[in-house]
Amino acid sequence: MFDKKDLKGIIKSLGLVFGDIGTSPIYTLTVIFLMTTPSRMHVMGILSLIIWTLILVVSVQYAWLAMSLGRKGEGGTIVLREILVPMLRSGRQVAFVTLLSYVGISLLFGDGVITPAISILSAVEGLLLIPGLEGTTQDTLVIIAGLIAVLLFAFQKKGTEKVSKAFGPLMVLWFFSLAVSGILSIIRVPSVILALNPYYALSYLSENGTVGFFVLSQVILCATGGEALFADMGQLGRLPILRAWYFVFFALLLNYLGQGAFLIVHPDDKNVLFEMVFEQVRIFYVPFLILSIIATVIASQAMISGMFSIVYQAINTRVLPMLKVDYTSSELRSQIYIDSVNWLLLFFVLFVMFVFKESNHLAAAYGLAVNGIMVITGIMITWIFYLRKKMRMVGISIFITIIDVVFLMSSLYKIPHGGYWSLIMASMPFCIIMIYLSGQKRLYLSLSPMDLKVFLEKYKKLSRTTNKIWGTALFFAKDVRKIPTYMVNTMFINNIVYEDNIIVSIFRTDEPFGVASLFKDRLAEGLRVFEIKLGYMEIADVEKILKESGISEKTIFYGIEDIVTENIIWKVYSVMKKLTPAFVQFYKLPPHKLHGVITRIEM
Repeated sequence: MFDKKDLKGIIKSLGLVFGDIGTSPIYTLTVIFLMTTPSRMHVMGILSLIIWTLILVVSVQYAWLAMSLGRKGEGGTIVLREILVPMLRSGRQVAFVTLLSYVGISLLFGDGVITPAISILSAVEGLLLIPGLEGTTQDTLVIIAGLIAVLLFAFQKKGTEKVSKAFGPLMVLWFFSLAVSGILSIIRVPSVILALNPYYALSYLSENGTVGFFVLSQVILCATGGEALFADMGQLGRLPILRAWYFVFFALLLNYLGQGAFLIVHPDDKNVLFEMVFEQVRIFYVPFLILSIIATVIASQAMISGMFSIVYQAINTRVLPMLKVDYTSSELRSQIYIDSVNWLLLFFVLFVMFVFKESNHLAAAYGLAVNGIMVITGIMITWIFYLRKKMRMVGISIFITIIDVVFLMSSLYKIPHGGYWSLIMASMPFCIIMIYLSGQKRLYLSLSPMDLKVFLEKYKKLSRTTNKIWGTALFFAKDVRKIPTYMVNTMFINNIVYEDNIIVSIFRTDEPFGVASLFKDRLAEGLRVFEIKLGYMEIADVEKILKESGISEKTIFYGIEDIVTENIIWKVYSVMKKLTPAFVQFYKLPPHKLHGVITRIEM
C-alpha cells in the first residue's frame, strides 16, 4: 500500500510528466485510420501495434532501461552524455556522443513546438460535435486554439507554482475519464481484448506490406511524451513516476481498446475519441471536451517547463549562450522562466497551427523528432550498458533500438508531407549550438589569456609600486591557470589594483546537483582565489554564496568582447554575444557594482 507521501508523488507525476502521452488518445487512432481502412482485422492489428509500442518503447526503453541510468535521480539526453563521456577513451567517440546529444537537444525543440500545437488544436476540434457548432470553420477553430496558446505562453512569466498544484488532480480525472469511456466501449465488443496478443500486430504488418510499414509512423504517436518519464526524473524521482506509469498505462490501454471497439461498430466515424464519448454520455460531452482542453494545456505546460529546464542545462554545460533567466518561485529556484525561449516557442506554435490548420495535417509532421530522440537514447543507453559489461541489458536495449530505428525509417515519409518543418525548427537550435561553440573556441584563442606564472610575476612588481584602492574587487575566470585578458588590461594597462583582489572561478561538476565553495591558497599578497563548484543542473544564488563566505566586494569586473569580423559565421556569433547577457548578469550579481572592461577582438 502507498502512504500519503507516495500518493502525493504519484498525483504530482500525473500532472508534470504524463500530459503529453496522456493526450495522445485524442488524435492517434484518428490519424492512423486516415491511412488504412477500419476493417475489424485492421483495427485489431493497429490496437496490437499500439499496445506493444507502449510496452516496448515506453515501459521497457524508458521506464526500465533508461530510468535505471539516472544520476542522483536525474535523467535526459545531457545526463546520458555526462555518464558516457568519462567512460570513453577515444576523442572521436567523445565527439560522436557529444554530437548525438546536440542533435537530441535540437530535436526536442522541434518536438516542443508541435506538441502544444497538435494537442490544443485536436482538442478544440471536438467543438464540431456540439449541436449548433457543426458549421464552425476550421479557421475559427485555429484562432480559438491560437488564443489558448497565447494565454498559456503569456502566463509563463507569472510562474506555475500555484496552479501546478491543480495539474495532478485534473490529470487523475482525465485518465479516469479515458479509462471509463474505454470500458463502456469494450463491454459492447469484448473481443478487442484479444489485441493484447502480438500475433495481430505481426499479422497486420505482414499482410499490409508498404502501407503497414508507413502506418508505423502514426502508431508511434501513442508513445510521444514517453521520453518525459526519463527526462523529468530530477523533478520527482524515479519511484513516483514508475508508480504513476502503471496507472497511466492501464488507462491508455483501456481507452485505446475502447476506441477500437467503437470503430468496429462505427467504421465511418472520424474523430474517434470525441465521437465515442458523444455517443456514450451525450450529457457529459461538453464537460469532457473542456477537460480534454485543460489536459492539452497541462501537456503543453509540461513541455514548456521541460524546454526551460533543457535550455538551462545546455547553458550550464556551455552548449548554448547565456540567456536571461528569471526565477518564478521564491521557494523553488528550480522553477525558471526564459523569456526568449518562451516567445520563440509561441511564435512557432502559432506558425505551425496556421500553416497546417488541422490536427490531422499536423500529425503528418509530428513524430519525426520524437523518433529521432528515441533512437539517440537507444544508442546511448546500449553503449553505457556495453561499457558496464551488462550484456543481458545490452541485448534488450539493442532489440529496442532496432524497433526505434524501424519507427524512424517509417517516419521518413513524413518529410515531404510537412515533416520538413520539424527538421527546419530543429536545425535552428542545432546551428546556434554549433556557431556558438565554434565562436567560443575561436574567441578563446583570439583573446590569448596570460599564463598564471607570468601574471604573478607582473602582479608582484605592480603591487610593490602602485597605490592600491581600498576595498575588495572581484574578477571572474573559468580557469585560474589562464588569466583572462580583461583582468590583465585592468591591472597592467589601467593600473587598477585593489587592496584585496579575488579571482572567482565557477565551474560545473559531473554531478547534476550540489554546491560547494572554498578559498584556495593565496596566490600573492592581496590576491586570492575563490572556487565555486556547482552541479550542472544546479540553479545557484552566487551573490548569496559570496556573502556566506564573508566576501563583501566593492567592485566586480568582467570582460566584454567587441568582435570585429568580415566572416558571416563570426558576425552571427557576434550578434549572439551582444543579444545575450554577460556572465555576471546571468548570475544576477548586483548591477551597481559591475564594471565591464571592453577588449576589441578581430576574428
